[in-house]
Order: sequence, then C-alpha cells, then structure tokens
Amino acid sequence: MTAVDAAVSTRVAALVADMTLEEKLAQITGFWEDEKGDVVAPLQGEVSVTGGLDEATRAGLGHFTRIYGTTPVDADARARVLWERQRALVTGTRLGIPAIVHEEILTGLSAWKAATYPGPLTWGAAFDPALVARMGALIGRDCRALGIHQGLAPVLDVVRDPRWGRVEECIGEDPYLVGEIGTSYVEGVQSEGVHATLKHFVGYSASTAGRNFGPVAMGPRELRDVMLVPFEMAVIDGGVRSVMHAYTEIDGVPTAADPTLLTDVLRGQWGFDGVVVADYFGVAFLHLLHGIAGDLEEAAALALAAGVDVELPTGDAYLEPLAAAVRSGAVDEALVDRAVTRILDQKERLGLLDEDFGGPPPAGVVLDGPEHREVARLLAERGIVLLANDGTLPLGRPDDAAGPTPASSGADGPGAPRIAVIGPNADRYQAMFGCYSFANHVLDKRPGTELALDVPTVLDAVRDELGPVLSAQGCDVQGSSREGFAEAVSAARASDVAIVVVGDQAGLFGRGTSGEGCDTDSLELPGVQRELVEAVLETGTPVVLVLVTGRPYAVAWALERCAAVVQAFFPGEEGARAIAGVLSGRVNPSGRLPVSLPRSTGAQPAGYLHPRLGDDSDVTNLSSVAPMTFGEGLSYTSFDYAGLEAADAPTDGAIRVTVTVANTGDLAGDEVVQVYAHQRRGSVTRPVAQLIGFARVPLPPGGSRRVTFEIPAARLAFSGRDLVRAVEPGEVELWVGTPRHRSVEDVVSLTGARCPVDRASARRVRVAIEGV
Repeated sequence: MTAVDAAVSTRVAALVADMTLEEKLAQITGFWEDEKGDVVAPLQGEVSVTGGLDEATRAGLGHFTRIYGTTPVDADARARVLWERQRALVTGTRLGIPAIVHEEILTGLSAWKAATYPGPLTWGAAFDPALVARMGALIGRDCRALGIHQGLAPVLDVVRDPRWGRVEECIGEDPYLVGEIGTSYVEGVQSEGVHATLKHFVGYSASTAGRNFGPVAMGPRELRDVMLVPFEMAVIDGGVRSVMHAYTEIDGVPTAADPTLLTDVLRGQWGFDGVVVADYFGVAFLHLLHGIAGDLEEAAALALAAGVDVELPTGDAYLEPLAAAVRSGAVDEALVDRAVTRILDQKERLGLLDEDFGGPPPAGVVLDGPEHREVARLLAERGIVLLANDGTLPLGRPDDAAGPTPASSGADGPGAPRIAVIGPNADRYQAMFGCYSFANHVLDKRPGTELALDVPTVLDAVRDELGPVLSAQGCDVQGSSREGFAEAVSAARASDVAIVVVGDQAGLFGRGTSGEGCDTDSLELPGVQRELVEAVLETGTPVVLVLVTGRPYAVAWALERCAAVVQAFFPGEEGARAIAGVLSGRVNPSGRLPVSLPRSTGAQPAGYLHPRLGDDSDVTNLSSVAPMTFGEGLSYTSFDYAGLEAADAPTDGAIRVTVTVANTGDLAGDEVVQVYAHQRRGSVTRPVAQLIGFARVPLPPGGSRRVTFEIPAARLAFSGRDLVRAVEPGEVELWVGTPRHRSVEDVVSLTGARCPVDRASARRVRVAIEGV
C-alpha cells in the first residue's frame, strides 16, 4: 500500500483482514440488471453479464449499476426495490455491507422525470463556474435523496477533434476552462455527500481521426500540458473521490493497464486517495479489443496491478477469472486487498458501513422543481452564443433601457414581423438533449413512453415569445429527402424573417449524428440541412440560423450569408425558451465559444492552442484560421476596456492583472472578461495565445467595473525538454480580449529561477470585481 492507502481506519483494516477471497472480490465488482437488454454501453452484447441478483450478491457487492438510469421506472417504485436490495445485503450476507449505487449524471440525474440540464459544451460557453457548481449541488442533492452515492461525471476530456462523437460531453478545447468548470461541478456534487467521478482518464478525446475507441498517438508533453491539466485541478483542488479510466490506448499502452498514469501520476504525484473505477467492460477490453491479455484472467491481473480498483458495470473479469489468478499465485492477493481497502474506505466516508436501510425508502422526491428549472434556464441562457448578426436580431422591440420586450406584446399589431420557423430541429424536443440525457439514452428505444417533462420545442417557445408564426420542417436531421423544401421555401417567402433551426440528433452507437459512437467524416451539417438553408436564403428573406448541435460545424458560409447565426449546444429542458429569449431580445446573449468553429473537415484536428507554426503563412496554400475561435461571441450591447495594469511576478508567485470593463451600449448585459498570455520564448515552443483567467461580469447600461485577477504563475507552466512541468522565467505578453483580438495589452516578466510545479502549487485564479 502507499502512504495514502495506509491512512484508512482500523475498522476498514479489520474488515479486510476478516474477509474471504470471495467476499473481497464481491466488493470490487458491480451488478447490472438491464431488464430490456438495451445497449447503452459499447459492445455490451458481446461481453458476458454476471448472473442473477442472488448469485451476484451472495458474498456481498461493491456497486449497484444504474438502478434508476436504465429503464423508465417511477423513482418511488425504484427506490422501494433499491431499499429491499440494500436491506438484503445488510441482513443476508455475513459482513452486512451495503453497496454503492452509481448513476450517470452528466446532464442531471439520468432517471425518468428528472431535470435535464444543458450539455457540458453549454457549461463551457457560459464561462460561469459558480452556476455550474450550483447545478452540481442540485444533482448531488437529488442523488443523495434517492440513495445514489456516486455519479459518473464530469467529463474532463479536452476537445481536440470535433469529428469525435463525444465532443458533446466535453466542456471545451481549453484545459484551464475545462479544469475550472469541471472542478466547480465536482465541488457542487460532492457538497451534497455524493462522490463525483472524473471521466475519462486520460487522452480519450484525441483518438485518431476522431473515431470512438481510436488509438491515440500523443507525445508526453501534450499529455501532460493539455490532457492531464483538468484532471489535476479536479483531484488536487476539487478533492474528487473517484476517477474512471479511459477506453483508449496511448502509444500502444491501454490506460486501463497503465500504472504510470493510474498509480504514479494519479496517486503518487497528485495524492489521490479515492477509488479508480473501470469504464464499462474496460477490463475485459484488454483482452477483447486491445489484445494485450490472453484471457480475462490476465486482463484482470493487468488492470488490478495498474490501479483499477473496481470493475464496472459487472464482475466479468474481477470475479471468477481473478479468483483463479489469485489461487494459482499469478496475482498477489495483496493487490486485491489494496482495491478492497479503497472501496471500503469510500463506503465508510459515505456512511454506508453504518447504514442498515431499516427505515422507509424515499418517496415523493422532487426531481424537477422550480430551483431545477431556474438553474437550467440560467445556464441555457448564459451558454447561447451569438455568432453573427447584421442587426436583424433581436426580433422584439426595445422599449426601455432595461432591455427589449418580446414582440408578442403586439405580434399581430403594426410593425410586427411575419416570422417563419423552419427546419428539422424546430419542432423536436429531443434536439434539446445530448446522448447521456435520459430522453436520448433510454427513451429513444421506448417509442410511446412519455418524456414526462415540460420541454417545449423551439417552435413552441418562439410562438409563446413572439406570437403566431408559419412553420415547416423542410427535411430530417439525417437522410437525403428534399420533399419538404418547397413548403419551407413557401413559408419563408411569405415571411419577413425565417428562423431556420438545424443541427444534430444525439444518440448512441450510430443512432444519431452526435454522441457516443456517433462520429462523423464530415463537418458539414448532417444530411441535406445546408441545402435547406441555402434554399431558404435564395428567397431573399433574411435568415436567422439557429444551430442546435453537439459539436461545432463548418459554417463559415452561414456566417457570411445569414442575417444572424445563433449557436446552442444541446441546451436542456429550458433550452428552447432560452433560444426564443435570445431571438426576441428578452435575453441578451453572453455565451462565448468553448470550441473554435472548424474551417473544414480536412483541417482537423485544430484548435486555438497552437504555436506559430499553426498560424497562416505563405508556406502552404491552405488556410488554418478558424472562422471564429474559442472565446468569441457577440452581444446586443457593446463593451470597452481600459486601464490594464499588470505587474511582474516571480516564477513561484502570482501575476496580478487589473482592468476596467464598461458597458457602452444601451442594454444591460454580461461580458466575459478573458485574460490571455503568450510567453515570448521558452525552452520548447509556446502557443500564440493561452487562456489564463476569466470572469463573467454583469453590467447595466453605462456601468463599469474594475476586475482584478490573481493568476498563479503555474498557469503558465509547461513541460520542458526534461518533461518536467515548470514555470520558466522570461517576458510574457498579456492581454484582455480573445485569442485573436487584444482589447488592452501589456508585457510582464516572470523573474527568478525555473520553478517546477507540484501538488502544492496554486492552480486556480482568484477574481475580485468592484464597482458598478
């Protein structure tokens, strides 16, 4: 055991010493009762599933897998079943230890009738850690109320290639933004006594050609300086209690069998003292997919030695195969003891070792109440990005300085625009959700089962906001049929403005255009959607294009030709109302891109974090410049910056940056103040721009605020030629703006010796906002 492991209680140590091998293995496995046999995990049908409940729990159990999240069952009824099963473990097994219950919680608790929040790209676009933490706390509260102890989120994969289907589960392309938002989510969930789980450790999002499960060819420097950074923050600063390994292999080494990552980095360097769980069937994949194990016995041995403590969702490798390996002497039982100790320590921290489930199960838990709705609404509103606008938006009438009022107050009166709402995502509530929402994860395979949530479509919300409209679908999200084009064109010609709502349908393993196992070869809009937009544009009616997607698409053509372009990344149950609010002007858009818009499919992978060699130059005939980069977005008001002050700092200190931001327009609005840096010289090449601080600042018309950032020098750390992450001395260009636009700028010096960073180094930026 490591020094961290040795800190467990005498109670846990005594339990481990008293256990039989069978009881130990039961504690490091799960049980999954998938009543319908629905595929919600990769290669689920090709992996054996542990037998019935009685057999699986005979010697105890580590985890109940997705009790609520696999089938549409009323929460009260499911809670009664869960309490019965937990009581059976307490009263019917020798040691009487309840199981941990885990669920998917990426966009809210994945359970029927539970609130469904915006997807993680919207969190990134909102640049609002405090609001994400509030959402996390609500999710944690709901989980705890229903007897759920561990949630499988957040996803901290840094976006590298938008062709990858799971981009929709990610927060963005900048490791600091991902780390700050993801850590806030962890803190929110865990504030309610529920353990968050970081996914997917590590490198998953850099798979070759954006293919799910693709191998990763990545150097150690990129791994350390980009991919590991968010995980480091969530472990050291967020105190996360669980980590899930990635399916991927990096330079030929599967992460599920990599002790360098799972033990040396995670526990040795960062001091993690929680539990590492397998991504579903990930241990078996060492044999079935990666081919580094000859059978499940060898796969179990490799994963356990590397540091995978718990096999999920079932015990295909960690039960009989691992038992055989221990009995033959191929695996030291001390490794089993290490894993059992960790999960029992987790159960003790959760209070499970003292829980007898003798009381009544929960009933009447409110899973989608007013507070859920408020947070879902705020996050959706703050995460919508206005990409382009020639003045057509907002469609409402600005009556006073407080902001526009919806045109619905006089939609049929003089001057009210005639509006058409067109497109495949205009009248589908499913378009609001990602692939890990209950709607698209489970209910898409249950035709006829009601959603049981109040989720208007964009068409519904625009009608409520702006009054009567014409409507036409035009085409499907996928497919080649153009039969609906004529109706759409007719509606556009009869209108003063056409709102065309296009984008994705989230799904699993090919059942959608975005989501797990739904990768793409093209970054054009799916199906014939671009043709539909172009057909409407040909009418001459101004087009407001609304993108409801799980990834950024190559839409430079739309930025040039449409009157306005609005981007919403799967905005959740209140998303349609948020979109309508932006269109009317009730909501002043304030989201900023968490991912750059791709120039083309062939330009991938790409992103704003690149050295000078990634800029446009005369050495190639192809442009590398994104139509819009990370951090960009428009507002209905205007902002100005002045008075930038920045001071030199030691390499082991903090850079103090102060700037005044003013609202110079007529409407109240939020500005996302972003601080970027470029180190002029390093021992290895440095990116032309790097986000090192941000703050969301609300401002009334004519108002101004002074914003001060205390930025740890460690934000500028990078792996030198010795692969040690350190802060190097030298001149640093600082500016406030976006990666490509410097509103105000200065140059500071990092002084002193090269300073390695470790777990004691500060990583998070402190922000103070003064004045109105």
